[in-house]
Amino acid sequence: MINLFEYQNKAEFPEDHFDGLEVFLDDIWAKREKSNYYFNEEDNRVEQQRFIQFLHKTNTLKSNKYVGVIHFEGKTINLLPKIFYQDKEVTAHDVKVMNKHVLWWLSYCRKLKFPNYLSGLNSEKADFFEILVYLFSKYTRALLNTAIYQKYSDVREELSFVKGRIDFDSYIAQNLSRGRHHKICCEFDAFEMDNEFNRCIKFVSKMLISITKDNQSRRFLSDILFILDEVKDVPVSADRMKRMTFNPMFSDFETIRDYCVLFLDNSVSFNYKNDLKLFAFLLPMEYVFEDFIFGFIDKEIDAVKAKAQVGAKHLDVEKNFRLKPDLLLDVNGKRTIADTKYKIVYSDENDAKKGIAQTDLYQMLAYAVRYDVEEIVLYYPNTISNYEENVTEIKIIDELAEDKTVDIRSYQLPIINYALFKKEYKSQSTLQQDFDIVNGLLKSAIKRSLNLV
Repeated sequence: MINLFEYQNKAEFPEDHFDGLEVFLDDIWAKREKSNYYFNEEDNRVEQQRFIQFLHKTNTLKSNKYVGVIHFEGKTINLLPKIFYQDKEVTAHDVKVMNKHVLWWLSYCRKLKFPNYLSGLNSEKADFFEILVYLFSKYTRALLNTAIYQKYSDVREELSFVKGRIDFDSYIAQNLSRGRHHKICCEFDAFEMDNEFNRCIKFVSKMLISITKDNQSRRFLSDILFILDEVKDVPVSADRMKRMTFNPMFSDFETIRDYCVLFLDNSVSFNYKNDLKLFAFLLPMEYVFEDFIFGFIDKEIDAVKAKAQVGAKHLDVEKNFRLKPDLLLDVNGKRTIADTKYKIVYSDENDAKKGIAQTDLYQMLAYAVRYDVEEIVLYYPNTISNYEENVTEIKIIDELAEDKTVDIRSYQLPIINYALFKKEYKSQSTLQQDFDIVNGLLKSAIKRSLNLV
């Protein structure tokens, strides 16, 4: 097992599989869903994969901005968040705990629509991907055992009795003229189990059962395929799944839809050199962090109305340079811009810039001018090595606006449960319970940053 942290450590990889891994990841990059919320325009213009750096002189690998897992030629490569990096050996327990954190962050994401069914997660599965497969298979099997999604579809069929509307043109041309008057061409609506949604469940389940190594997940997926045996084997894209809506009667199926989108958008499994054991599940962490903070504020802090990626303003008159702050917050009628920075901030009392990058400051000033706001907050994540909640403040006087003051504050938000890394810690029955304390700390920190306490 190889553990790589974003932009941090390096690891050797077998020379005989080195080039093959690079080709495999290039193929994944080319075949990924271009509509994925977590790939920007710049990513879509680049043809060569950006998941991992390949250092050919030393046959070593270095992670970029993605987190997740890659399985290739019997090797498991865990891509882990840089905020957990320490210059020491990473144990299997550490990987499990880091995966729990990523899943907790994803549970608040809005763009990704991570399924909110999280019970049964503490089954001691170390592989991030295996955890997701287990959750999907367990929930889907349980739901299909109680109800199967069916919808009305247009059906055209030859029957020995009249049902629905008779297609007289076809009946005369194909049946009556050929002595088959006893067969009637009918068109009618039928409540069909073989529909696009069930086809997607079957497609995703067949993909996952060829990958997962977990026996319980395989049993659940086998049960799903048995239930959907009459459904056609047809590939369905993530785009088609995203457009599917359900009436309140079938609202429980939205979770299955979101799981399918999750796998189809971010995982890759295909017949690569006749080997179905090669796959990857990868997410860019900087966008996950942004989406997590937005979702957390939207769900947990009632006094704040949050809008994400508002792009109505431009820096220049010709409107060539659009400004898109991460979050535009309405705090009791007062507008505040919040920007997430997935960066490691090093606390240094001698640093006059207080850990804030100069480019970030320029960006925030542009937001303040164009959105006419006086307060901007920068949110950074805390790290495994930094327990303290650091707060810094910078004031800027705008001489072009009658000495108006722009107040820029930065906060390191508590998003890590340090207790989980202790071997004596006893996991709770659900993921949310494991993070109850951190949930409260994060909520308080964000409220303080917005002067709500």
